[in-house]
Amino acid sequence: MSPPGGKPLSVRPLQAGEEIAWDRFVTTQPQGSFFHLAGWKRVIEESFGHSCPYLLTERDGHITGILPLTHLRSRLFGQSLISNAFCVYGGPVAADQESLLALDEAACALAEELGVANMEYRLRQRLHEDWPCDDQTYCTFRKVLDPDPDANLAKVRRKQRAMVRKAIKAGLESRLDEDPRTLYRLYAESLRNLGTPVFCRRYLEILWETFRDKAQILTVTSETRPLASVISFFFRDEVLPYYGGGSKAARDVAANDFMYWEVLRRAVEAGYRRFDFGRSKPGTGAFNFKRHWCFEPEPLFYEHRLFGRETIPQRNPLNPKYAPAIALWKQLPLPIANRIGPILARGLG
Repeated sequence: MSPPGGKPLSVRPLQAGEEIAWDRFVTTQPQGSFFHLAGWKRVIEESFGHSCPYLLTERDGHITGILPLTHLRSRLFGQSLISNAFCVYGGPVAADQESLLALDEAACALAEELGVANMEYRLRQRLHEDWPCDDQTYCTFRKVLDPDPDANLAKVRRKQRAMVRKAIKAGLESRLDEDPRTLYRLYAESLRNLGTPVFCRRYLEILWETFRDKAQILTVTSETRPLASVISFFFRDEVLPYYGGGSKAARDVAANDFMYWEVLRRAVEAGYRRFDFGRSKPGTGAFNFKRHWCFEPEPLFYEHRLFGRETIPQRNPLNPKYAPAIALWKQLPLPIANRIGPILARGLG
């Protein structure tokens, strides 16, 4: 697996103690993202019990490619191998074509060995034109920021600016939290209202413990009462608000609008120059919300290799067959939704 006269290339699993070298490689590659970092292995394995066979290629003692994988097992949805589960982005990151091909070959062999129905790469750009690809379900929203916070607000649509000013006039404030419990409570309420099962609180706690030096929890309050909260990740020069939600009362005073403005404002003041608003599905409220902030959607390419099935699995909420379950979930009392939700969420990925 090497060109004539070149150093031999090997493919193997990530070993304990190699996380720093893995992350160093990710940060040097243009296609590397926060979701490629080695810490996700611990987060997913300890939170959900899924195994994460993280693969790397190596030549002459140096990493030349990485591929984070999650073996997702669900009684409802079957088995999949995903890069990267519970994340927006994933797929292989390679310094050369030989390393990319080696990772693909090793991943396909692993998928067949595990007996999964499909393998999925979550990409910003296509890698394999001959693989089945879902480029219709999700879009991402990314934008370069102006170093002047006021200039960024001026670029937002007038109606959205009005919402931010409404929140400021209402006396809302933002604070940085060191405990994810408030965030989890508000996020769980938001997901119930959307008809989506919430993950276990332990997942958020381990996520915070693992990436504490690369994350920030911001909570919006009204007279010390928490209304909305979000955890944001920082990678290179970019900020990415990820899990966020608010109470029913948040809507009346535009707390969610104010929350994202505060994330953006604080990031600019800290020297970050790019804002990643995460993924959303076209036609949803979240998709339209991000466009109101003058972020333009870019399609995500979720490529698949199918094993023993003919079509790409559709586990997202837009699948019409899930509509009755979503409608029912919205009516559940919050304590019941929070108890049942984690059982289902661990299989969604």
